[in-house]
This record gives sequence, structure tokens and C-alpha cells, in this order.
Amino acid sequence: MFWLLAILAYLLGSLSFAILLSRVFGTADPRELGSGNPGATNMLRVAGKKLAILTLLGDLLKGLVPVLVAYLIGLGIQKQAWIGLAAVLGHLYPLYFRFRGGKGVATAAGMLLGLYPPAALLAVAAWALTFALTRTSSLAALIATPLTLPLLAWQKPGALLPMAVLCCLIVWRHRGNLRDLFAGRERHF
Repeated sequence: MFWLLAILAYLLGSLSFAILLSRVFGTADPRELGSGNPGATNMLRVAGKKLAILTLLGDLLKGLVPVLVAYLIGLGIQKQAWIGLAAVLGHLYPLYFRFRGGKGVATAAGMLLGLYPPAALLAVAAWALTFALTRTSSLAALIATPLTLPLLAWQKPGALLPMAVLCCLIVWRHRGNLRDLFAGRERHF
């Protein structure tokens, strides 16, 4: 059951709400404008608040739902976390969109919400504080995600390895943002 759910989580994660919503509402493909990232932040730039919020909710749900299903069928916390990671991998490398996906932050937040809500709240608080101080979404994500690891190590150690892998993937997907941050060229709101 674990492998079947992991595959389904990847396929669900591969649905890019930014791209689908841009097609439904007739706006520009977010991969072609702004940062080129099909995620909520770029949707805010290229399509406005309404589609950004819908993208955020869709991306959150595709991380949350597989974890909740894994929990409901009785899988342990580590398997839940690996299944959540499969959904994030789908977002990062979507099967349906030539493996050209987003940065995975909102899907990871949904995954965290399902695994351990206090860790999700910590991540959201750290993201919001960093964003309020710097007006830089990428920096907020790069700070918020790893901050959850000590809390998970303490409260949900079974989820630590999959979350550490997730943190590495998020840093990897933000490598261009890191270069821009160090060069002083990163986009701000």
C-alpha cells in the first residue's frame, strides 16, 4: 500500500495549479513571465491575488491530502513523510509538464501540516517574519524550512530523514535565488 500511495502522491503532486489555473482563466503561463516559476509567488506577480491564492491552496492540498490518507490507513509517521515527499517531488518535477515544476514550498507546507501541525505553524511564522523584514519570498522559504528540523527531531523523529531530504531539495531548487541573493539581485515585493 505504501508504494501505491507514494506513486499516487507523486501523480497528484505533478498537477501544477499555477499552470492549470492560468489556462482556465486565460492568463499567461507563469513559466514564461516573472521568475518563470509555476508557484503562488510568481502567480501573484503575473496573474494577481485571486489566482495566487487559488494556486497556494491547491499546492497546499496536494501536500496535505496524501499525508492524511497515509495516516488514515494506518501508516507510521516515517512512511507518511516519505509519501508527502513524493507529492513534493511531483511538484518539483511534474510528469504532466515536462518535469518543469515549482520550488515546492507550499506543497511542503501542506505536507508539514499533515505530519505535525506545530512544525507547519513554526514554518509559516518564520516565513512570515522573514518576508515582513526582507520582502523576499525565496529567503523566507530558505529560512523557514530548515527551522522545522530541530522541532521534528524532538517531537517526530521518524519524520526527520524525509524532512532533511525535503530541505535539501528546497535549497537545491532555490540555488538560482541563492546566487541572486548573494549578488544583491534577488526580486523583492
